[in-house]
Amino acid sequence: MSSAQLASFKVPAVDNEPMKAYAPGSVERIALEHAIAEMEQQLPFEVPCVVNGKPVKTGKLAKQPIPHDHARHLCTYHEADPETVENAINGALAARAEWESMPWNDRAAIFLKAADLVSGKYRYKLLAATMLGQGKNAWQAEIDAAAELTDFLRFGVKFVEELYAQQPSKNSAGAWNRIEFRPLEGFVFAVTPFNFTAIGGNLCATPALVGNVVVWKPSPAATLSNYIVHQIFTEAGVPPGVIQFVPGPPPEVVAQAIGHKNFAALNFTGSTFIFKKLWKDIAANMDKYKGYPRIVGETGGKNFHVVHKSAEIRNAAIQSIRGAFEYQGQKCSALSRLYVSSSVWSGGFKDLLLSETAKIKVGSPLDWGNFMGPVIGRPAYDKITAYIQKAKDAGAEILIGGTGDDSKGYFIQPTVILTKDPHMVTMVEEIFGPVLTVYVFEDDDYEKTLELVDTSTEYGLTGSIFASERKALITATNTLRNAAGNVYYNEKCTGAVVGQQPFGGARASGTNDKAGSISIFYRFVSARSIKENFVGLEDFHYPSNLV
Repeated sequence: MSSAQLASFKVPAVDNEPMKAYAPGSVERIALEHAIAEMEQQLPFEVPCVVNGKPVKTGKLAKQPIPHDHARHLCTYHEADPETVENAINGALAARAEWESMPWNDRAAIFLKAADLVSGKYRYKLLAATMLGQGKNAWQAEIDAAAELTDFLRFGVKFVEELYAQQPSKNSAGAWNRIEFRPLEGFVFAVTPFNFTAIGGNLCATPALVGNVVVWKPSPAATLSNYIVHQIFTEAGVPPGVIQFVPGPPPEVVAQAIGHKNFAALNFTGSTFIFKKLWKDIAANMDKYKGYPRIVGETGGKNFHVVHKSAEIRNAAIQSIRGAFEYQGQKCSALSRLYVSSSVWSGGFKDLLLSETAKIKVGSPLDWGNFMGPVIGRPAYDKITAYIQKAKDAGAEILIGGTGDDSKGYFIQPTVILTKDPHMVTMVEEIFGPVLTVYVFEDDDYEKTLELVDTSTEYGLTGSIFASERKALITATNTLRNAAGNVYYNEKCTGAVVGQQPFGGARASGTNDKAGSISIFYRFVSARSIKENFVGLEDFHYPSNLV
């Protein structure tokens, strides 16, 4: 594919997608209710694999349950078998040359159109699928499937424009130096999670924007919403084969993809355990590959709030409730360990934390009054309730919550645990549910407590410091420099916004490549330096050879 480049184009100015409020009687609430009703009338959907632009029905079926009503399922999907995965890889590789050669302005236009489709035509359909399939209430679905996905696409285009503009600053006389940012040689394998529809789209769009081809394995618990995202990419103009959609059994699909000689990169969001295993498996396959695969991963977190004696009590308490319990604590950034100065704890923080938590309504995400919905499925429900039992067995005090009901949906009450042991299991291990453990420290032990925060877990994703004294913020910032890739002052540890707070953490939390910024795009390109000489040599001798 070739096209005359007759101008240097500039992409339109971008801004964060405004979030709709869904107030009673509003146009958006009515539209969303209609989309949900329409989707429920059509249940269950059938979702195929999509290879080279065509649906593939393998006949090997699996179901995506509705977590708030697990007797029903949202969709039946065809699991990719080895032949389908092989065809997806080969088809992606066949599409690579034409996609790489497409002029940048055309690739940019495709993803800008996809952003408009997300924010407009498909907004409420995406939200409905996210609410029904992933258990998010309207607000959580809005900030994810509508706003963040739109932002990833629009800002992604902007960041790639900035990337391509980075050229050598110096040219010697008679020469012109240039850099081109080549896509990787091979295919990118995207493994995406259940908890953010936006991440599913972004883990494919990011490498595709810079000319890569992608094989996408979505989470089984986000199959329908991710399939809709794939349909949006197709409608926007992503050519067949560029993003292949292959839902299926994770161990088998993943092993086949990373075992292929043309595997070029892994773009992963999921558990720390799985990411470490994949890293080892990739290392074991090194002799198969053409090059050294890029490994990009965002995994778990054991995220903290530290409340200094100078903190504003109400803000710290309310922010902690939001951080711990929004979307049932199923965010990698969710708050799960809370360190509170004793004078603050006894000075109103405890009472406010518990009284406000008691107001939280738990139930179907389709009920507008519910702040919390279900956890994603049976394994999550059993794991979370087991951690609560471990805390009880360790002698910790359950201040509120601690119970669940799985009779219809997978519902767990918001749970606050008080411990005197800062190394108790729920202060150290990731739970991924609505469980918050509190450790109260003496006011004079602030610096000692910061050391505890830094050394108690293997993770380093997000954290917040609440203090009105600037010295306390500076001390925490210095001590906790490596404890979180995203740190917040007097603000909860969740809710990073594309283009504002690039997201990612280090230690066991991932490779910290900062989704939502230009940084992530460097991982999916392989730069080539070009020097063009305009003045030929007349003689091979050096000036120093003259005698």
